[in-house]
Amino acid sequence: MIPVSCGEIADVVGGELVGVDPSAVVDGAVVIDSRAAGPGGLFVALPGERVDGHDYVGTATEAGVTASLTTRPVEGSPCIVVGDAQKALGDLARLVVSRLPELTVLGLTGSSGKTSTKDLIAQLIRPDGETVSPEGSFNNEIGHPLTALQATGSTKFLIAEMGARHLGDLTYLCGITPPKVGLVLNVGTSHIGEFGSQDNIALAKGELIEALAPGGTAVLNADDPRVAAMASRTGQRVLTFGEADSADVRATDVKLNAEGRASFTLRIGDFGRSVQLQFVGEHYVSNALGAATVAYAAGLTAEQIAEGLAAATPVSAARMEVVERADGVTVINDAFNANPDSMRAALKALVAIGRARGARTWAVLGEMLELGDTSADEHDAIGRLVVRLDVNRLVVVGPGAKPIHLGASLEGSWGNESAYVDTIPEALDMLRAELRAGDVVLVKSSKAAKLRSLADALLEDAQ
Repeated sequence: MIPVSCGEIADVVGGELVGVDPSAVVDGAVVIDSRAAGPGGLFVALPGERVDGHDYVGTATEAGVTASLTTRPVEGSPCIVVGDAQKALGDLARLVVSRLPELTVLGLTGSSGKTSTKDLIAQLIRPDGETVSPEGSFNNEIGHPLTALQATGSTKFLIAEMGARHLGDLTYLCGITPPKVGLVLNVGTSHIGEFGSQDNIALAKGELIEALAPGGTAVLNADDPRVAAMASRTGQRVLTFGEADSADVRATDVKLNAEGRASFTLRIGDFGRSVQLQFVGEHYVSNALGAATVAYAAGLTAEQIAEGLAAATPVSAARMEVVERADGVTVINDAFNANPDSMRAALKALVAIGRARGARTWAVLGEMLELGDTSADEHDAIGRLVVRLDVNRLVVVGPGAKPIHLGASLEGSWGNESAYVDTIPEALDMLRAELRAGDVVLVKSSKAAKLRSLADALLEDAQ
């Protein structure tokens, strides 16, 4: 973090200094995990589901932090005491960003694909200047300001991945990091249980476009009507991407190879060049185009963008991560999260890989969360899609996902093509007994379903 005195921090967050010299400076990392605390840093004591951060203030003090941001004094530790530590974290990040006038904030949101696209953007623009990008999917009211606080005077680009569960969430996050470029990838059904409808999701995602800094650029998906319509919500420059002929940054001649990786011709104005992605799934074409358009808006040339896309590799784990075991079984680990759109995309990628290899395909699927009243219908539709795509074997794990199995059965699955099990150990037993060399296995669910542990176990089996 850029150097800020404790007195300045207290002023901006409305805090009281307890055992802290106002002139003492915070110039180290701002952290919420005391294990990462270090000299000159600031520890933010947040309440957690299992632990209270205040229990670790002493540990952070011993590690050398200048102070801790707390909601009550902690004996023996220098504290900046506030009413709401989470809000104070956001206020501090807003202050730091406001003191970096040369910093270009690249914001992005969407119902799916945010983290993978964030990783792509970072790989494209890093050669052009020092870049701060979120770890994993740090895209909420805690992870977002923590990422912003990593920016320094030498940082050129700050990538701000932004998630939303309620109307107003993106307005709040953009208030911390006003975006110069704002990308909306898509409007799907993720968190529809919270929002109530896709139109409300679009309303929320469009808050990013309304928050663009003067002279900014909106980057919109021309292939998604709800996203394309957001052009009316800004007076700033608009660039579009997609496979539509009208898009400013386009993909033509899209193909999948035997590994399920897409190639296409990237077209920007009169420029055209073939690009082979190293990411699995045709849906990464849209992510790549979104990232390319952000990079173009940030000043990169079409040549730099094409070369960067071809060189980019997957970064975040459990997102269409393909590993071939020593025994010839291929595991596609996409168990980080799931919604109906990403589930459909992953299944299509599975089938494309299986078809190209002449391999038997397995879909091991868990529950998709936060779908509200549409949950049963959405899970049922996924089961029916599995049958229509002719996936060889379906294993549905957990009571919340059971409608996937029921949908597959009603669509015409027969014999043992579709199986339902209550627990991960049952699913593992089945897979261990029946997998054979050459099989391709997709593992996908929402995080809370914990199928990532199943994917990890499948990979460990052949080590």
